[in-house]
Order: sequence, then structure tokens, then C-alpha cells
Amino acid sequence: MPIYNKLVRDKIPEIIEKSGKSYKKVILSQEDYVKELKKKSMEELQEYLEASTNESSLEELADLLEVVHALADTHGATIDRVEELRKQKAEERGGFQEKVFLIEVEGDER
Repeated sequence: MPIYNKLVRDKIPEIIEKSGKSYKKVILSQEDYVKELKKKSMEELQEYLEASTNESSLEELADLLEVVHALADTHGATIDRVEELRKQKAEERGGFQEKVFLIEVEGDER
């Protein structure tokens, strides 16, 4: 039996069961849940980076957005609150639509 040891969507156990297979699962503590959501965000981002078509890219972005929704919830916020913050930052600092790529800043030592 393959071992996954990863956070999965809520209905995955039900889908596995309907396919006639058995599984083992645990319910995570809040601390472990946040840790696994962070790992899941990296997994979904990597899958997005590796996507080769527009459709698969959008599928992976949808998965990543689902993780962002869950992470917002762990911080006591809604995705609407995250969106408010995104809009505020876009208003103050702009977005990424203009494709600006900064080369260097004089006198800025790192």
C-alpha cells in the first residue's frame, strides 16, 4: 500500500472508499494542520510551476487558491480580508501588470 503522509482535500477519503479501497487517516492538531497547509502550498506552487498548458496551470492555481483560503481561515480571516489587503497593497505599491523588472538601485547595499 503506498504511503502518502500528506494533507488531502476533505472528500478524498470518501472517494477512496467509493473506489473499494481502504485507507488510514488521522485528524491533525491545529499546529500540525498549519504546518501541513504550508507544505501543501509549496507542493501546489511547484505543480503550478511545472504545468505545461493553460488549462493545467489554471487547475493548479485553483488548488493553490484553495490552500490560501484554508490558510486565511487559520489566521482568523476570510479570503475577503486577504483580498482587501491585496487591493490595498496594489493601490499603494501597484500590481504586476506592467511587467516591471528592477535591475538595481543606486546606494542600496544589501
